[in-house]
Amino acid sequence: MKFCTVYARDVVFYCAISSASAAVMLPSVVRRRRLLPYFRPCFLGCLFSSSSIANTAAAGRSTAELLALSEYLVKSCGLSDAEALRASKSLVHFGATKKADVVLDFLKLHGFDGSHIKKLVQIYPRCLRCNVEDNLAPKFQSFREMGFSETDLVDIILFHDSVLPKLKVWEGLVGSRERLVKHIKKTWFFGYSIEKTVQPNLNFFRDECGIPEERISRVARQNPKFPVRSLDSLRALVVRAENLGVPRQSAMFMWALYALSNVSKERVEARVKLMMSFGWSESEFSNAVRKMPTFLSISQEALRRKMEFLTEEVGYKPSCIADQPLILGYNLEKKLIPRFRDMELLKSKGLWTAKCKLISLAALPDKKVMEKFVMPYKEKVPELLEIFGLAAEKGLILAWESSPNKLRGATL
Repeated sequence: MKFCTVYARDVVFYCAISSASAAVMLPSVVRRRRLLPYFRPCFLGCLFSSSSIANTAAAGRSTAELLALSEYLVKSCGLSDAEALRASKSLVHFGATKKADVVLDFLKLHGFDGSHIKKLVQIYPRCLRCNVEDNLAPKFQSFREMGFSETDLVDIILFHDSVLPKLKVWEGLVGSRERLVKHIKKTWFFGYSIEKTVQPNLNFFRDECGIPEERISRVARQNPKFPVRSLDSLRALVVRAENLGVPRQSAMFMWALYALSNVSKERVEARVKLMMSFGWSESEFSNAVRKMPTFLSISQEALRRKMEFLTEEVGYKPSCIADQPLILGYNLEKKLIPRFRDMELLKSKGLWTAKCKLISLAALPDKKVMEKFVMPYKEKVPELLEIFGLAAEKGLILAWESSPNKLRGATL
């Protein structure tokens, strides 16, 4: 995968169609009413512009012509009298309304409702003079060939003046359009400038920090908002990561930057004091950060409870946890406690034959745990079903019994 610099105004509506993503359908990413504030006149000019639209002023037009046109805009587009009068002044040599009727019919046919048309005409009234056959229809067809539905087209036109080139860059970052859509629904990052923010940050990660593009992409898939932080804040994060002993060439360096972006210096110092209270040395703390920097993002209370459970109940030495900090990333109530109890219960019955320890058991997929350590012993040790009561409540047990080889989506 290669990142490329894409400049919005050079390619809007005139960029090449990507065959690789042509078959991928982009669902409506945000409710249309939330997109209305993102109208951009320059974008609408690119979309609706044609050689037949003049750019001269409305000087010399008679009052009667303006009033007639205003009346048409009120009736056909839903504008108020004042809005219609303002819009009519931008429509030079409007002439008959037949062409405008064709444009309005075309927009309605492609998913625009009354509110969309009203807003569009308010922002860019000259769209009513656009040539549908030579201008609008080919551009809408280009979007359809990329895999966008008619509903998506409404969102795109009401969205942002650089949506196409941004799609190209962000798809490359997060790996797929489907993943991109999921992130867009959850958080807002798509409005940042590619050439002013995203690309300089990518260059910084790659050229100054020596981070391979695939590692950058992995973090972007987790949270696309991270690569759009200010460059100064990213430089400060690099200094903090290096001070904690994470070298730039480490495979975890990018994850260290991401983790530190969510944790203040004071919170990191609190983590150090907490882990040292359990017996970690400063070097062991640095070693744990190098191996799993994201454990810094775990809350102080959750980290304390996990350490208490692992050292007091499981019997792990603090140095063992520091050497394998991945175990700190598992959910205590949903993963560590039930799986440890499963293991201990089977041991007490003389039924535990596996050689794996808790850290290995916690890493197993839920399906494997059910298949290997729960269902085979449900008759001899019915208590196992109580331990995994959540799974039983969700119908997991019945699903396994009816088709143990097809169990999917188990959650313990």
